[in-house]
Amino acid sequence: MKVILLQDVKDIGKKDDIVNVSDGYARNFLFPRKVAMEATENAIKVVERKREAERKREAEARAAAEEVAAKLKNKVVILKAKCGDKGRLYGSVTSQEVADAIKEGYGVELDKRKVEIKDAVRQLGDYEVILHIYPNVNSKMILRVKNIQEA
Repeated sequence: MKVILLQDVKDIGKKDDIVNVSDGYARNFLFPRKVAMEATENAIKVVERKREAERKREAEARAAAEEVAAKLKNKVVILKAKCGDKGRLYGSVTSQEVADAIKEGYGVELDKRKVEIKDAVRQLGDYEVILHIYPNVNSKMILRVKNIQEA
């Protein structure tokens, strides 16, 4: 019997999947628990329309993310921090500070968890930062750390 899953079912499939199961399993387990419904022609069409809309939303979100990645690629974000005589910072630069600087400088709001700094930033200088904007859409930027007392 063909059924449409209304939620994820272990070892059977994910939500909105159309799967073949035995008649007894569907009638005695899936239907009473409202985990699945019978796959009629109309129900299948509704699921297909829902999948198509989801694919379209996904494509639009990916395109927007790629546009942002292209905008930020190889740009420089400048961050000012307090430091000692030999260029050693008091503390270190965090990903939240980098995300705030990107928002201020380029108008792109990023979560701090999407900002990856390769090395610990404890000195003045340039560092490579990788931005994970969307799954499989990344962009590299240069983080330039300057002394706060420089004009």
